[in-house]
Amino acid sequence: MGCDRWVMLVIPIIYALSNVSGELKRFEQPSKGDGSLSFLVIGDWGRRGAFNQSQVAFQMGKMGEKLDIDFVVSTGDNFYDNGLRSVHDPAFEESFTNIYTANSLQKQWYSVLGNHDYRGDADAQLSPLLTKIDTRWLCLRSFIVNAELAEIIFVDTTPFVKSYFQDPEDHIYDWRGINPRKHYIANLLKDVECALRESNAKWKIVVGHHAIKSVGHHGDTKELATHLLPILKANNVDFYMNGHDHCLEHISDTESPIQFLTSGAGSKAWRGDVKQLNREGLKFFYDGQGFMSVQLTQSNAEIAFYDVDGKILHRWNAFKQFGDHSSI
Repeated sequence: MGCDRWVMLVIPIIYALSNVSGELKRFEQPSKGDGSLSFLVIGDWGRRGAFNQSQVAFQMGKMGEKLDIDFVVSTGDNFYDNGLRSVHDPAFEESFTNIYTANSLQKQWYSVLGNHDYRGDADAQLSPLLTKIDTRWLCLRSFIVNAELAEIIFVDTTPFVKSYFQDPEDHIYDWRGINPRKHYIANLLKDVECALRESNAKWKIVVGHHAIKSVGHHGDTKELATHLLPILKANNVDFYMNGHDHCLEHISDTESPIQFLTSGAGSKAWRGDVKQLNREGLKFFYDGQGFMSVQLTQSNAEIAFYDVDGKILHRWNAFKQFGDHSSI
């Protein structure tokens, strides 16, 4: 039996419901005429332009034009410090619409929620009312983007982290739609596994806010390593992309072809602390602001990281032939 799912169509930044039957909504994102695909990845950004957010946005615009990007991926923590207060919160336009103004960035933005987003009105970011304010905006808890060449599964990782429930400190989280937590996580994992198992895409990508592996300030997310990572390994996922740590980072899994790519440097960064975990697979780490680009063809993937001045800090290529994984 196939996975039940929602199917949506993005043409190119307006989406319409075409089927309703399951948990994960699916959006169809056309690739270029030659079958290739390119997009930018940014995370942990919404600070009304402060902490170099505007400078990063400017460089994103330049690179977006150069690469002729098809869309932008946001890895969460979209609005600081405590998400949006409501759908009428001016922070939406002050931190998003008025910042990412380049022509090349007027494409669909696919976004997930981060832990800071859950500290506000989480449902506000999911509301279609925001899309009426800015048609680029698309944010759901978990969903699938079928970009023909690649299938990208966006996963709501914040509910996995026990400490947000058991020891929230002074923070108040908006858990509407999440509790009971174990039931929510079990259903989500089932949906992700089913979608990956049925995918015939050349490139399989999973996006979440929290890192599975990181040498940055927050380090590994043990709940994801325990529950999500085995599913990714079993279903030949190529890339796991995340934010949360305010850095740029590339770690190769030592037990599978998965590449762990952190792009959480959209504004405030420079924490100055690096953990000693995952050193064996560490390819690149940068503690400052910046973003990431992804270019895909049938046989090649090129990942690049850029700093606040647009300088390429790290470039990495993966090649595929008949389903095999190899990289340089």
